[in-house]
Amino acid sequence: MYFFTKGLVILIGSTAVSLGINLFLTPYQILDGGVVGIALILYYLYKLKIGLMIIIISIPIFIIAWYKYRAYFYNSIHGLIASSLIIDLLKPVRNLIQIEAIYSAILGGILMGFGIGLMLRFQTSTGGTDLIAQFICDKTGINVGILIFMIDSIVIVVGGFLLSSSTLMLSIITVFVVGITTSLMTSQPK
Repeated sequence: MYFFTKGLVILIGSTAVSLGINLFLTPYQILDGGVVGIALILYYLYKLKIGLMIIIISIPIFIIAWYKYRAYFYNSIHGLIASSLIIDLLKPVRNLIQIEAIYSAILGGILMGFGIGLMLRFQTSTGGTDLIAQFICDKTGINVGILIFMIDSIVIVVGGFLLSSSTLMLSIITVFVVGITTSLMTSQPK
């Protein structure tokens, strides 16, 4: 029953993240932080597949996880693969919903935060730069939350320079909403 529940959580969470990206972020070139943000930048600039780029960018992170954080590797590999595949499978839903960019940033953030938070509640995730932040935290003692914020900020600022100031502002809103929604999801009892 545990594996069925965890599998269902990964499927629901990955679908929510994918819908957030495909329905709400991509139509306005909005970014998320971390690995997803880097994959979105590559999509906006070169039309590379978002899910495939997430997997490729994550390979060095998961190699580190295999040697340094084996539990993280096992708890995240399924979420990484599922969310990346679903992101690319749901590409046809892009541009189905036409709303103002600010609302798109908010709704995309809510869906992504819900999906991420749901998976975190069941000790799984999509992987990503939080492992890098954890590794740096272990070596330096700097708070992991501050490190994740710094990494996300770098991705969004670079993306804003490469794309547009509108991308930067909308992405700040999205990351803020993702953070709040994820926090709300993980602070509620199961």
